[in-house]
Amino acid sequence: MDLLDYAFMQRALLAAVLVGITAPAVGIYLVQRRQALMGDGIGHVAMTGVGLGFLLSASPVWMATAVSVLGAVIMELIRWYGKTRGDLALAMLFYGGMAGGVMFINLAPGGSNANLTSYLFGSLSTVSESDVTAICLLAAFVVLVTLGLRRQLFAVSQDEEFARVTGLPVRALNLLTAVTAAVTVTVAMRVVGLLLVSALMVVPVAAAQQLSRSFAATFAIAVAIGISVTVGGTVTSYYQDVPPGATIVLLTIAVFIALSVAATPLARRRARALAAAQPAGDPAECTIPATRGASDEVGV
Repeated sequence: MDLLDYAFMQRALLAAVLVGITAPAVGIYLVQRRQALMGDGIGHVAMTGVGLGFLLSASPVWMATAVSVLGAVIMELIRWYGKTRGDLALAMLFYGGMAGGVMFINLAPGGSNANLTSYLFGSLSTVSESDVTAICLLAAFVVLVTLGLRRQLFAVSQDEEFARVTGLPVRALNLLTAVTAAVTVTVAMRVVGLLLVSALMVVPVAAAQQLSRSFAATFAIAVAIGISVTVGGTVTSYYQDVPPGATIVLLTIAVFIALSVAATPLARRRARALAAAQPAGDPAECTIPATRGASDEVGV
């Protein structure tokens, strides 16, 4: 493949593989926690970090990591203590982050909307060697957390009260999940873009749930889908000269639709088998809700 002859494509493909692994690996916990749009909010906050990086002549990736981690911690604190004003505070945090990013990057020497656009929607040609180093280090952290603490994170994502009773440090694990999500956003922003990364964290998980109802299998399938669509979208972007972030997200949605259609007959067979096996008189609510797909079996 001629694209491998170019150093910038080698870097882009490596970054794409790492994004394909990390985004669904974190996303599966966010889906279980009913926080599917958390990545989108963190992406807005990370824009301020990107702008500060340009303004201070620092690495936008590392600066975005620091700001998005701080934003993720604030989101968790708002979730715990925000009560009725929580939604308003989160809205101000999200849109303030976006506005701050735009302002800082325009105040930076040589700042331009083109620079910001590459972070918002991804760009193959702008992935530098320093970006790849940062992405590799951050991706390693994400993988260690999501795999090494998968049982604890799964328990907290399923039922916080039960996890607290069993002695797990629920608040610390919630904060760790939020921080890991923030790190994942900055890992993905050079390939997918800050405004589109949330789709890559959620849609592969939803697609995997069409095929499996165990956590472990859903995790593996979601990561496989993530790698396939990020690499496929990156290659397509190179040959067709289309935006990589948008291409990756559209491919992910196409996979979800295809698996949903293919899984419909399987779901019907499962429902008929369950109905046939269920003793007469059992209440209908004993069946497993389809929306809980990845969490119904503790196969972690």
